[in-house]
Amino acid sequence: MKKYKILYLYVAFTLALNACAALAPANRTNPPGSTGADALPQAEPVAATPSTSQSEVTGMVPLTGHLLTPAGNAPDPTKMVDDVESSGTGPEGRAPYGDSYKLNRFERPFLQDMTYVPDLDIHKFGVSEDEDWYYISIQLIGDNPNREPAINYGAEIDLNADGFGDYMIWAHPPYQDQWDTSNVQVFQDSNLDAGGMSSTQSDAVFDGDGYDALVFDGSTQENADPDFAWVRWISQEAAIVQFAFKKSWSGPAFMVGVVSDAGLKDISKYDYNDYITNVDAGSPVRDNKNYPLGSLYALDNTCWEPYGIRSTGFEPKACQPIIVPVVKTPSGEDSEGEAAVVQPAGCTPDSPTFCEGDGTQWYPYICDCGQTPYIP
Repeated sequence: MKKYKILYLYVAFTLALNACAALAPANRTNPPGSTGADALPQAEPVAATPSTSQSEVTGMVPLTGHLLTPAGNAPDPTKMVDDVESSGTGPEGRAPYGDSYKLNRFERPFLQDMTYVPDLDIHKFGVSEDEDWYYISIQLIGDNPNREPAINYGAEIDLNADGFGDYMIWAHPPYQDQWDTSNVQVFQDSNLDAGGMSSTQSDAVFDGDGYDALVFDGSTQENADPDFAWVRWISQEAAIVQFAFKKSWSGPAFMVGVVSDAGLKDISKYDYNDYITNVDAGSPVRDNKNYPLGSLYALDNTCWEPYGIRSTGFEPKACQPIIVPVVKTPSGEDSEGEAAVVQPAGCTPDSPTFCEGDGTQWYPYICDCGQTPYIP
């Protein structure tokens, strides 16, 4: 009997042990090379409240993949930079001025047949910031960037003010009225040839690859930072296309210029005037000998504006300052004379002259002939 009692106790103990094991959680596999619970990711303690999301409690990435979103009410730019716009002359199939092939300054919000497209026409742009984000606001003449033709909007970022873009934030339709990353990409010029050999003159025909390295693609989940760059459309009488990008990426100082592109849309060939000849590109200005537009159409870009930089106004591609000379009146009092445009560095001749051959006038602001000088 004693033997059977011992056997009975052994069986009962074994059954109880197996029941406890069945109720215990399954073992977790630690990452290779790790041992014990210390190797598992540890979330920071968060006091759970009715407004605390599950992702905040666990420290896990939300299903959307986003941890930080730009502000719904982004700060307004303290300064908006004007661009030449063609709303007045567009119905006539021409730009008023502001297009300079030599300087890569294009005022071409027209299809190849010179049909004017208001949603391509940039009116002004500006930069603002909050604690985490820089915002680039592009105000259009048109009211709907989702209309045909499909328009890509971009922002070129120059981190060292040398006139050669380092990054391009590049967005394509459809544009939403909420912040979105799915239609945003960021490209880098990895081999320093965006802008050709000279950042301020045409190098056509240049053999390079422009913005060649994709560093962010919001349409995928395979990004080191899923919150890198965003875009949205603010619907109003004059629509605004707005970018947001993280301040931690660019640092506190940069130059920025913006572009709308529904033609070539090939940023591997930026700057376009380095890859396409003047004759092939055509011109939107009627008194230019290359009028009308050729292979370079449906394009509008701007001068570059410094942000966080103590600018001299003579940085390559910078918006040029206006000098208003002081003149003496007959009474001896000071008075403002006519506004004069400062000539970009490296632009000749030094004063307005008549261009050889066609009798048109040379305008120092745009380093070109046959144009009306742009005075913002």
